[in-house]
Amino acid sequence: RITKLNLQTISVRHIHDSYIPSTFHLPTIYALATPPAQKSAIAIVRVSGSSSRYIYHKLTRRKNDPVPRMMMLRNIYEPSAVKKEEGLLDQSLISVFPGPDSYTGEDTLELYLHGGTAVVRSVLKSIGSLNDRDNNINIRYAEAGEFSKRAFQNQKFDLTEVEGVRDLIDAETDSQRRSVLASFSGSNKKLFENWRSSLVNNEAQLTAVIDFGEDNDIDSDNYKIFSNVESSVRILKKDIENFIQRVDRAHLIQDGLKLALIGEPNVGKSSLLNALARDDVSIVSNIPGTTRDTIDRVMDLEGYKIVFCDTAGIRGETDDVIEKMGIEKAAHKAERSDVCVVVVDASKGGIRDNKIMNLLKSDSFKDKPLIFVLNKIDLLNLEQIEIIKDHLQRTFQKNSIVIPVSCVTNEGIEQLAEHLIVTVKELALIDDQNNSITVSKRVREILHNDVLYGIDSFLLSKQIGNDIVMASEDLKSAIDGIGKITGSHVGMEEILGVVFSTFCVGK
Repeated sequence: RITKLNLQTISVRHIHDSYIPSTFHLPTIYALATPPAQKSAIAIVRVSGSSSRYIYHKLTRRKNDPVPRMMMLRNIYEPSAVKKEEGLLDQSLISVFPGPDSYTGEDTLELYLHGGTAVVRSVLKSIGSLNDRDNNINIRYAEAGEFSKRAFQNQKFDLTEVEGVRDLIDAETDSQRRSVLASFSGSNKKLFENWRSSLVNNEAQLTAVIDFGEDNDIDSDNYKIFSNVESSVRILKKDIENFIQRVDRAHLIQDGLKLALIGEPNVGKSSLLNALARDDVSIVSNIPGTTRDTIDRVMDLEGYKIVFCDTAGIRGETDDVIEKMGIEKAAHKAERSDVCVVVVDASKGGIRDNKIMNLLKSDSFKDKPLIFVLNKIDLLNLEQIEIIKDHLQRTFQKNSIVIPVSCVTNEGIEQLAEHLIVTVKELALIDDQNNSITVSKRVREILHNDVLYGIDSFLLSKQIGNDIVMASEDLKSAIDGIGKITGSHVGMEEILGVVFSTFCVGK
C-alpha cells in the first residue's frame, strides 16, 4: 500500500508511463560535476532522482514542465526568497533528461552555471534547502560515484562498463584512453557474457547427466557428454588465459613502462633524461657521482606513459658511504625495471667498470630488454662509433640494441624515443591498431581466483575421476566468478563499495 506518495515521485512517469526506476525510493541526489573551488567559465551541477522536476520548478519558479533534452535559458532563484523579484542567483542553461533515457536511468537535471565559486555555492545551498522529509521530499548531496551507482542499479551499465567510465576519467595518456575503451564501450561485457554462456551450457549438460543419468537411454552416453564438456572447457580456458596474458601485460599502459637509466658515473645519464624530457629535470655536472639517489620522472612519450628512473653512477671502487648506498639502489632499481637503459660514454671506448658488466650478466638481467645508449658520439668519428657499437652487440647479443646519441647535438634522441615506444608496444602486447586491453585489479583477481580456479578444479576432477556432481560445482564457481565481474551475481555490497568509492562525487 502506497501512502504519502508525492507528485515528484510520480513525475518520472510523465514520459514513460510504465517506467519506474528500481531506485525510485532512494533520495534525490545532487553534486557539482566539475572541479570544486575553482573559478571557470562554466560549472555543471547534476541532479538525479524522483524530485528532479520539483527542484527545477522551485529554482526557476516555472509552473510548466521543462521540454526534455533541450537547452533552456532560465533565471535561477533562491527558493526561500519571499518576494518574486528577490533572490536571483544566476542566469543558467538547464537541461532535463527523463528516465530511463538518462545516464542514471532516473529523471536527471543539469544546470550549466557561471563558474564563480559564490554562484556555485549559493545554488548548491539552495538545492539542499529543498530537502523536506516531513513531506516525503528526500534530497541530499551525492556520495562518491553515486550517479554511476544509480546507473548500475538501473541496469544502464554492468560493472565492467562502470569501471571503464572511471578509468577513462583517470586516463592521462592517449594509450591509456584507448586501452580502457573496450570496457567503456561494452566490448569486454560481451566477451564475458559469451564465456558465461558457454560455461552455463556445459554445466547444463552435466546437470542433465546428474538428474537423468540413471535412465537407460542416457547412461551409455554419460562418458561422451562428460568428455565433450571437458573439450569445450579446455578451449574456453585457453581463450581466458590469452585474455589474462594481454590484461596482465597491459598494466604497462596504466602504470607506465618502468625504465632504469644506469651506467658509470658522468656518462650522461641525467643529460639523456633531460634531452628526452626536453627539460632540466636532473642535476647535471662534470663531478662523478652527482646523482646520489634515484630520481623518477614520469613522461608522456607520444601518448605512452614512461617512468624514467635516473640512478647513481655505478662503479666498483668508492670510499664514499653515501655513494655506495646510491649504487646499491641503482642496481636494485635496474633489477626491478621493465627495461634497462645502459648509458655508455663513447669517448672512453665503452664500458670500463667490471661491476656494471657483472650486473648486466647476472640472472636478474637474463631476460630483461637492454638498450645500450652510446652517448657523446659528437666527440668521435663514424669508424670509432662502429667499433664500440660492434663490441657491445657481440658482448650482449640477447635482448639488446645499441643506439648512438649525443645529448649535446640531440643526434639519435628521436631514434631512441621511437625505439622506446616500440618496446612499450611489444611488452604490453599492443596490436597493429594500437589497441590493448585494460581491466581493473578487481576483475584481474576474480579471473585468476574464481574463474580460472573453478575451471582448473573441474579439469582436475575429470582427470582424477571425481564424480560428476563435484565437477558440476566447480563449473558453477567459475560461472559465479564471471557474474561477480559483470555484477549479474550481486549479493555484494562490499564489491559495489570497492568499485564506486574511487569515483569523483559528481560521477
